[in-house]
Amino acid sequence: MTGEPTAPRYIVDGGAEATSVLRRLARAGWTTREGFALPETTWDVTDAKLVLFGRVADSDTAELAVLAAARGAGVVAMSDVASDVGRALLADLTRIGPVSTDPDAPVAGESGDGGAGSGPQLAPEQRALLERLAGGETIAAAAAAEFLSLRTANRRIAEAREVLGVRTTREAVLAYLRIRKDS
Repeated sequence: MTGEPTAPRYIVDGGAEATSVLRRLARAGWTTREGFALPETTWDVTDAKLVLFGRVADSDTAELAVLAAARGAGVVAMSDVASDVGRALLADLTRIGPVSTDPDAPVAGESGDGGAGSGPQLAPEQRALLERLAGGETIAAAAAAEFLSLRTANRRIAEAREVLGVRTTREAVLAYLRIRKDS
């Protein structure tokens, strides 16, 4: 995940918002496909720059969307985040990385204001890891304290570096501390 954009993850209310996000993703070079099933034999589809989309109204469809995101596909899910299914979907996708419920949020690969305004959207796991690193813990200790494998913790920190627009973990911790101070 060094220079590759993180697969976008959106949960929006309806078709108009999904269409807006999908158009912007297509302009940024992502391939969009309806439905969340991934028939490819290769587990990691990150390099395909594939975004799957559709309505998520039940737990089976939510499960497929989460699995697709875990395999590296982008996801644009139409679901009510106030519903049980929508809340569960948001929680599960957030464990993988940042999720936007704002259809106007910048998409990966799209030029924008560089994260100004509302600031970068770090996932709770990313914030927890950066908080522990800021407190002086090692990545291994932070991973253990957050009940994550070292490999997953390193992935979350790499995603946080990308979201924050920095190259090193030290820079990510410093950027996180600035964000925390400002909020």
